[in-house]
Amino acid sequence: MRIKITVLLSLVVSLGLASLNAAAADSEANAGLKLALDKNKGNCVACHAIPSDPKIEAAGNIGPPLAGIKERFPDRAKVRAQIWDATVANPESVMPPFGRNKVLTEQEIDQVTDYVMGL
Repeated sequence: MRIKITVLLSLVVSLGLASLNAAAADSEANAGLKLALDKNKGNCVACHAIPSDPKIEAAGNIGPPLAGIKERFPDRAKVRAQIWDATVANPESVMPPFGRNKVLTEQEIDQVTDYVMGL
């Protein structure tokens, strides 16, 4: 009987932690969305369309649309590096180096990366 209770408690705790982790990820993605729309920070929509969100009206067409990112770029580190400084991968890139120029903090870059990876 004790083993069953211990297993049950372990399962409940595990599920609770998984829910907390999912909630934290959602919170990071929401923070990333705010940064993506913030004209003083990320302002992703100045250059990129985000077709999966019909509420976003002002969409640029300089950069590629931000859609299906996880399928197109499964390596999160590469997406983050692109946001940090796109000129490393492409010296001709017009994308601002948000990390190198300290436009975004490390945490903000992670938040934008989480948001973009969810598109």
